[in-house]
Amino acid sequence: VQLQASGGGSVQAGGSLTLSCAASGGAFGDYAAGWFRQAPGKEREFVAAVSKTRGTPNYAESVNGRFTVSKDNAKNTMFLKMTSLKPDDTAVYYCAAHYFVVLKASLIDYWGQGTLVTVSS
Repeated sequence: VQLQASGGGSVQAGGSLTLSCAASGGAFGDYAAGWFRQAPGKEREFVAAVSKTRGTPNYAESVNGRFTVSKDNAKNTMFLKMTSLKPDDTAVYYCAAHYFVVLKASLIDYWGQGTLVTVSS
């Protein structure tokens, strides 16, 4: 499956952005999917994921309550709605797919290209 992320941009602290990830060459319904991010000089870290069948969400503690992940299998698209953004959220965000939910970037089978989110104070 190929993944294409979009929706990044620049926003002020407290603002909102919604990222999208479109899948092709495969069905999102066959995978768990999620988002990771990588800030300059830091390792890629888990942000949020949604399970394959029930769509159960999982969130990193740092974004819980502010971000919402969802997957529309009919449209083969995944979303990450980000609210109350903070400067610490600045990073390149990557969408990912795997056969089950994983929280470690090294275990992910499929990656999209990144989309940059910049949050200014």
